[in-house]
Amino acid sequence: MASRTRRRRLPLRLLLPVLFLVALMAMLMLRGYVHSEILADHRVQSAAPADQVPKKVLEGGPVIDTRGGRAETLRVPDRHVVLTFDDGPDPVWTPKVLDVLKEHDAHAVFFVTGTMASRYPDLVRRMVDEGHEIGLHTFNHPDLSLQSKERIDWELSQTQLALTGAAGIRTSLFRPPYSSQAGAMDNNSWPVTQYIGDRGYITVVNTSDSEDWRKPGVDEIIRRSTPKDGKGGVVLMHDSGGDRHQTVQALDRMLPDLKDKGYAFDNLTEALEAPSAHSPVTGVELWKGKAWVFLVQASDNITGVLVVGLAVIGFLVIARFVLMLVLSAMHARKVRREGFSWGPPVTEPVTVLVPAYNEAKCIEDTVRSLVASDHPIEVVVVDDGSSDGTARIVESLGLPGVRVVRQLNAGKPAALNRGVANARYDIIVMMDGDTVFEPTTVRELVQPFGDPRVGAVAGNAKVGNKDKLIGAWQHIEYVMGFNLDRRMYDVLQCMPTIPGAVGAFRRSALERVGGMSDDTLAEDTDITMAIHRDGWKVVYAENARAWTEAPESVQQLWSQRYRWSYGTMQAIWKHRRALIERGPSGRFGRVGLPLVSLFMVLAPLLAPLIDVFLVYGLVFGPTDKTILAWFGVLAIQAACAAYSFVLDKEKLTPLLSLPLQQILYRQLMYVVLLQSWITALTGGRLRWQKLRRKGGVSAPPGASVQQPQALDGSPVA
Repeated sequence: MASRTRRRRLPLRLLLPVLFLVALMAMLMLRGYVHSEILADHRVQSAAPADQVPKKVLEGGPVIDTRGGRAETLRVPDRHVVLTFDDGPDPVWTPKVLDVLKEHDAHAVFFVTGTMASRYPDLVRRMVDEGHEIGLHTFNHPDLSLQSKERIDWELSQTQLALTGAAGIRTSLFRPPYSSQAGAMDNNSWPVTQYIGDRGYITVVNTSDSEDWRKPGVDEIIRRSTPKDGKGGVVLMHDSGGDRHQTVQALDRMLPDLKDKGYAFDNLTEALEAPSAHSPVTGVELWKGKAWVFLVQASDNITGVLVVGLAVIGFLVIARFVLMLVLSAMHARKVRREGFSWGPPVTEPVTVLVPAYNEAKCIEDTVRSLVASDHPIEVVVVDDGSSDGTARIVESLGLPGVRVVRQLNAGKPAALNRGVANARYDIIVMMDGDTVFEPTTVRELVQPFGDPRVGAVAGNAKVGNKDKLIGAWQHIEYVMGFNLDRRMYDVLQCMPTIPGAVGAFRRSALERVGGMSDDTLAEDTDITMAIHRDGWKVVYAENARAWTEAPESVQQLWSQRYRWSYGTMQAIWKHRRALIERGPSGRFGRVGLPLVSLFMVLAPLLAPLIDVFLVYGLVFGPTDKTILAWFGVLAIQAACAAYSFVLDKEKLTPLLSLPLQQILYRQLMYVVLLQSWITALTGGRLRWQKLRRKGGVSAPPGASVQQPQALDGSPVA
């Protein structure tokens, strides 16, 4: 029953990040649809014969009524001008047009697109409030003669939905995109006009086209918009689609001039003395419209935030790459120059602590690698209540200088503190029970303690089981992401983490900060930050290599990284007061904590935006630019990875899997981090999780067995 309950809970834990990413993509797609990036059709039908169009329509007025099977047209009475504006509303030019119309007490008809009405509902409401009429101009502005009846219905209903949400009305006026005068109707556009009439709409074309979209000049726009010989007419203008300052200027001159000549500027139904084209919408349909407008506004706002976030993550990624490359080169040049030393050589014995919980498959290889060390050591294996005979295996080896300390299961921090209490020496090396050291590892790791200011040293953790794909991906991550980072943080003097696989501490530094704490799931990060705040230096020893067994399954990797991510957040929160403190603590708080938060928490959290926009660009375009941008980012990452591999003296072969790592492995890390954020924000708490070991790392690659130089001693219980 308990296992069945656990199986039920696991999908719920994964559900939140998945729903978050799906919602993110849905908002992006909604924004793309409203901005005519999705489902937009920019094709335009070629001219066709007009023999199927009734002659009275071709020779008739600009108002075409095909409702109920009719084929009638109406003309605007003399001395009446119906100004019509297409493609809006536009946030820049529509208000200017409305201001001019209001100033001269003129009404007009605005043929709005659903995309713009959804995005700028306030302007639609202003049009209605100031006595103008609204007509439909489709949602995405396609040529309807190339569309199916289903697509036409969709264009009409979606635009009406936007109009309802914006102003609480419906309209019976319609103007097809790319339309002209009634005499231009042909065999392609006429069936569409008939179908539109069957849906209850009156089609409105024009008698005068200002061609203001060409920007021919204010005088030319006025000339083309002025009816001849005192006749009435429908004038086509635009309040969107580009710079419309000539349109606004032409209106400001034309309206008073023509009014002085006896012209009236009415909306269509006023000019025809007909009932209003608007009808109010109430009830469920009104709320549907409001919900639509709300979602569009939300998608625009959220996408705007995402674009800012994408810019931020782009800056952070580039900044991190630059910092890593520059500062890691500085670190390598410093520690590799001839004659470099941390201080006097450290030759005194050290204690190596191995906390072990059910490490039966690995512990023998771990301990044997230690006793092969070329530095004098004692080994203390702290058995944390293992149930698989880990302690008995170590004792049965009978290796010199190796002791076993048993305790009831209390967790890794308690095991490490127990080991420190039993250590004989002032320098303490800590490692994991699934890790093997090279013979030179301990010696290289403790040399920085020749500098009395150094309180802790981070070693060079490497993936030992990198023969499988998931191991190779972690190998890339360790060499590039972790060790380049440590070089950078060393130079900046704000190393955030001493890796549990290979690290060394001065006993006095540990005692001054209270030892290992179980306040967080990342005890290694927690203790490192505490040592920084106490004023000690924390450095990186590149030649102190340790080979650790990385998780070999997605579930194990997930568990490990989930604990790491959540534990890092806990440690940052625990040490947050360093931001306002003085001295070494304040320096770490104002330098180290922001860098760790940016590069280890915020940047990875925002990084999925790159992939969300990548998927969007691949599907909806511009595909070529999207692919080019992705390969550009990949090239930068490949260059950094190659540099880090060369710096770490690693073969470049694993980098062949880098593109696949970026597609698959990185997404898993995103979801893990997102889940950690959700756990943190909801106040959840994780237990320390034990990974199942397979004993896949038996010896350091290429290491030769040397004579042990451990201190004399014998195993004790």
